[in-house]
Amino acid sequence: MTTNDVAIVSVLGEESRREMFDFIRRAGRPVTRDEAAASVGISRKLAAFHLDKLVAAGLLRADYAAPEGVRKVGRRPKVYLPGDAEIRVTIPERRHAFLADLFLDAVLTQRDGEAGSEAAIRTARQRGHRLGGDERDRSRPGRLGAERALTFCQRMLDQHGFEPYRTGPTDIRLRNCPFHPLAAKAPDLVCGMNHGFLAGYLDGLQATGVEAVLDPRPGECCVRLTRPPDE
Repeated sequence: MTTNDVAIVSVLGEESRREMFDFIRRAGRPVTRDEAAASVGISRKLAAFHLDKLVAAGLLRADYAAPEGVRKVGRRPKVYLPGDAEIRVTIPERRHAFLADLFLDAVLTQRDGEAGSEAAIRTARQRGHRLGGDERDRSRPGRLGAERALTFCQRMLDQHGFEPYRTGPTDIRLRNCPFHPLAAKAPDLVCGMNHGFLAGYLDGLQATGVEAVLDPRPGECCVRLTRPPDE
């Protein structure tokens, strides 16, 4: 769940505000401030306050256009329409859209003689490698020891919903699988994609002192990032 998602949930926590948002989304046309106020039985002034909050969060957008069938002389009334913000809130965080995007890439790039599962794992690894390479180009970290490499990894893992936590200076485990419950349906495939994505990220980051290993635990992600045993 991103900071923006949290802000959106906070905005929708007020009942009248949430009801006006639902009313405007379902109206199928621009809605005036008076109509929004009437839909929840509050004053026009209070409705304006709530509508401004919804606009600031990106849930609504405001315009000046007369509603259909209404013609007035002078300044056109302010109207409200649904905005472009998407609400995606799950606790713990899930990234099914990200997984679906990887599957789509796998289908579009599947090679002759390559099994679907192999294509999916390859695609996940390539995506991770690209992400790690982009991070290296952006931050220019130089040679990365295990501890510093894991600090870079921890930021990325946080952003992707893995809920990483350190069990030692050179060891990170992941409390959350952002692809659950799909991982429970096809553990070999989804865990293989998870492993491929994280191993690819380490390769792209050139974090040679760290490796991604499959080490499943109940209630956690199947992958652990750690220093290789021979280092």
